[in-house]
Amino acid sequence: MNDTAIDVQHVHKHFGATPALRGVSFSVRRGEMVALLGASGSGKSTLLRHLAGLHRADAGAAPAHRADAGPASRIRVLGREVQQGGRLAPDVRRTRARIAMIFQQFNLVDRLPVMTNVLAGALHRMPAWRWALGRFTEAEHRRAYQALERVGMAACAWQRASTLSGGQQQRAAISRALVQGAELILADEPIASLDPASAQRVMSLLAELNRELGTTVLVSLHQVEAAFAHCPRTIALRHGEVVYDGPTAALTRERLRALYDAQLDELMPAGATALPPPVLAPAGTLQAA
Repeated sequence: MNDTAIDVQHVHKHFGATPALRGVSFSVRRGEMVALLGASGSGKSTLLRHLAGLHRADAGAAPAHRADAGPASRIRVLGREVQQGGRLAPDVRRTRARIAMIFQQFNLVDRLPVMTNVLAGALHRMPAWRWALGRFTEAEHRRAYQALERVGMAACAWQRASTLSGGQQQRAAISRALVQGAELILADEPIASLDPASAQRVMSLLAELNRELGTTVLVSLHQVEAAFAHCPRTIALRHGEVVYDGPTAALTRERLRALYDAQLDELMPAGATALPPPVLAPAGTLQAA
């Protein structure tokens, strides 16, 4: 079995005349937990949406009318093509069924119970009429309840989603990914709106799924301390370009300052003078780019 979960080559994206991604290339092995680090506007969210086939890349490594147009962009996820040359694969929906996206704003339906929101993770396995009528099997309810138990949310199963705190809503979103049976989690700033305690719990849950279930996790962050605490590897973006790809432990404060300059103030807590001890990858698995 191919051990590559994500393979990105020559991805450029322009919104009008504004470049959002500039020649992004990288790969992620199955079972890795990787931080996608960058300040606001660095291209993190845009990149994650490309991986799920929610955005189409430019056709080549630069717009075709330009003299520096290069090789066609390509994105493969879990061994399947998502897009190439700015065209989505015809069967991209089948690939999306294996990918869970976790968003900053949770993407729960406020008026529905938590249980129903979590059961939405099973939609790709259900005929549309059964979802529309709310006809879930006992096995599906049991799986959803077990997922809620795993994230400490079982007591809230029948509350309306709108009654939950931000941290609880994010944990419900992680439960939905468990019900989906996702092999890859793309988490887009999942802790940006949370208080420190809730942020720590959400990141710990993502790390637990990675460690215990082998789920590949790519999580976009603008908090350096969260990357150090949970992600052995970091891919750093600045202005749509990959400026670092390697062990998180090698990101000294001086190196971060060289990469981000004034933007480092956004990535580190006010008054922070030192980086936390990093979580380490198995020996010999990572090399700084």
